[in-house]
Amino acid sequence: MPEPLRLLQVGAGGMGRAWLRTIAANPDVVLVGLVDLDVGTARAAADEHGYSGLPVAASMDELGVEFDAVVDVTVPVAHPKVSVEALLRGVPVLCEKPLAETVRECLQMAAASEASGQLLMVSQSRRYFRAVNAFQRQIAELGPIGTLSCEFYKAPHFSGFRERMAEPLLVDMAIHQFDLSRKLIGSEPVSVYCDSYNPPWSWFDGNAAASAIFTYANGTRFTFAGSWCAPGLETSWNGFWRAGTPSGTATWDGDNAPVAEPDVPAPLGDEPEEIAGSLAEFVHAVRTSATPQSEVHSNVVSLAMVEAAVRSANTGVPVRITDIVAEAHTEALSTTQNPDLLAALKSWPNPLAAVGLA
Repeated sequence: MPEPLRLLQVGAGGMGRAWLRTIAANPDVVLVGLVDLDVGTARAAADEHGYSGLPVAASMDELGVEFDAVVDVTVPVAHPKVSVEALLRGVPVLCEKPLAETVRECLQMAAASEASGQLLMVSQSRRYFRAVNAFQRQIAELGPIGTLSCEFYKAPHFSGFRERMAEPLLVDMAIHQFDLSRKLIGSEPVSVYCDSYNPPWSWFDGNAAASAIFTYANGTRFTFAGSWCAPGLETSWNGFWRAGTPSGTATWDGDNAPVAEPDVPAPLGDEPEEIAGSLAEFVHAVRTSATPQSEVHSNVVSLAMVEAAVRSANTGVPVRITDIVAEAHTEALSTTQNPDLLAALKSWPNPLAAVGLA
C-alpha cells in the first residue's frame, strides 16, 4: 500500500469543514496542516473535527510543514491566488468550484499548471453522484441524446452576498448543471441563448430566474430553466433531468435512482459520492498521472458557459462559447505579470485547442 498523500487544506469556513470530514474519512490521505486568514477559525475547525494537534496558520509560508498536495477551499475570489501559489511551489491542487470568477483567471490558472508541471483539478461535485453515473449508463443504452433538459426550482433565503448579486442563479448555481450537461452529452457546447429575469415577488436584488438553451457540437440541445424564488413543489438541489433519445427517454429526479422507458436497468454503484468522489479521483490522478474529468483546461469550458449565458442575457442575442474563451485569452495576455505564466499563455498556438474546443 502506498503512503497516504499528505494534504494541506486552505480554507476553514463552512465548506472547509465539510472537506475536513471528507479528508478524515479517506484512508488514502492524511491532513498535515490547515491554513486560514483567521487562525482562530482554523484552530476551532481543526479541534471540532478531531485534529487537535494539527498545525494551523494564516499562510502556507507560516505553516512550516511538508505536504504533497493542496486542497483549496477558499472563497472563489481567492482561488487564483491560493491555487497558483501552491502550483508554483511544485505541488498539485484540488480546488473547489468555481475555479475562478472569470474565464481570464481560469486560463491563467491553466497556465500555472503547465508552467509548474503540476495537476490542477476542480471539484465539480455533481459529477460524483452514483445516480448520475447510472443515468449516464442508461442514456448510453438508449442511444445519442437529441435533447437534454434540466429544471431547477428552489426558494432559498441565503441572506448575504447572493441576494445582492446581479445574476445569482446563473453565476452561483448554474455552473453545476451546465458542467453536468457536458458530462452527460459527451460533447462540447457551441453557443447559448439565455434570458434571465427577476419575478416581482423575488427577495433577490438581481435576476433569480433564467432560461437558457445551449447548442452542442454534436447537435444536441441542452435546455436549462430555473429559479431561486420558486416556493412550492421544489425540485432537488440537483434539478430534474430528462434525456430524449431515438430509443426512448430517461429521467433523473436529482435524488433517487434514474428511470427510463423502455426500462433500462441502472443499478447504483458503490463509488464515493460528491466531494468524496472528487478527492478519490484526485488521489488516483496524482498517483497514476491519469487525467481527471475536471482537469483545469477542460473545466474552463464550464465557466465559459456561465459567462456566455450572462452575456446573452445582458445583450439579448446568442453568444458563442469560443468567443468567450478567445477574448479571455487576449485579456490574460495583457494582464499576466508572472513571466512563466505569460510564457505558457503565449505558447498556445490556439487557445481554443488548449481547452478542448478546437
